[in-house]
Amino acid sequence: MEKSIGVLGGGSWGTALAILLANKNYGVDMWMRRKDQIDQIRKTGYNEKYLPHALFPEDLNVSDDIERTIANKDVVLISVPTHGVRQVLKSAKQFISKDQIIVNVSKGIENESLLRISQIVGEILPDNKYAVLSGPSHAEEVSKNMATTVVSASENKKVAEYIQEMFITPKFRVYTNPDVIGVELGGSLKNVIALGAGISDGLKFGDNTKAAIMTRGIFEMSKLGVALGARSETFSGLSGVGDLIVTCTSMHSRNRRAGILIGEGYKIEDAIEEVGMVVEGMKTTKSAYKLAEKHGIEMPITSELYNLLYSEADVEKSVSNLMLREKKHEMEDVVVLDERVCKW
Repeated sequence: MEKSIGVLGGGSWGTALAILLANKNYGVDMWMRRKDQIDQIRKTGYNEKYLPHALFPEDLNVSDDIERTIANKDVVLISVPTHGVRQVLKSAKQFISKDQIIVNVSKGIENESLLRISQIVGEILPDNKYAVLSGPSHAEEVSKNMATTVVSASENKKVAEYIQEMFITPKFRVYTNPDVIGVELGGSLKNVIALGAGISDGLKFGDNTKAAIMTRGIFEMSKLGVALGARSETFSGLSGVGDLIVTCTSMHSRNRRAGILIGEGYKIEDAIEEVGMVVEGMKTTKSAYKLAEKHGIEMPITSELYNLLYSEADVEKSVSNLMLREKKHEMEDVVVLDERVCKW
């Protein structure tokens, strides 16, 4: 039986996945808020602003009618910026039945509530099964059919496997994982570290600096994740270190690009305007900082980025703060838990 999917959101990632699914001969409808974007796609066959090289299959429908997009579909795919998820789901709720699976591909943490998207979905659609699809996956490369691997995470094993089967292709490999918390946090927090890596590049620092930011960054991500109930192993996987690597090193990454501009001296609002798309790491930095404070987790890179973005701190001073912090043991958590591990 043919599967059917309603995609909420018309950005680059939602577009790439909608095209992937339509090319598997599934029934795909795509909702976008802006009428001019819809008209342009219908006229040219391309989403010119967000994914200009990717041709829409003829049977991939685009609409601003949310009911038409999601009613009676097997899966509802959420691909809107995190700050818009709650309002979009409230608008869509009346057209969603409890037997539809909700799949999230957005990466962020809500600023006001500090909730992950699975938690927002749980508040609005408590009866629906949920999965998150995440990992090192630039839309630009997926739409060009370049080999990519991601992870489907759900607390329900059958749901994770159902989504795995729905999305998998010879060039888009999908693994499963039961750790929804870890997968969501990995996809969200890596954007914060990517901002830092970009700023380092913009300041013309070297590979040594970026390697330090990435390595200590994954440590911060894992510490907060474990405190929130995630499995530490998840941060060594595709949605953790995998996504961190690709986001910190690629010019496809809007978070890294925004960071580069800030490092070069752009004002934050000008950097965002220059990138031309939502930079999730900007808002996620605030959420991560507040979560770290709430749970008593030390996250020095995140803290310095928060000060840069929201307290107008000096970039060079932030670098000095990181380098001249109190001396630490690299394996500080292990040493604190069991001093017998390290006998000097």
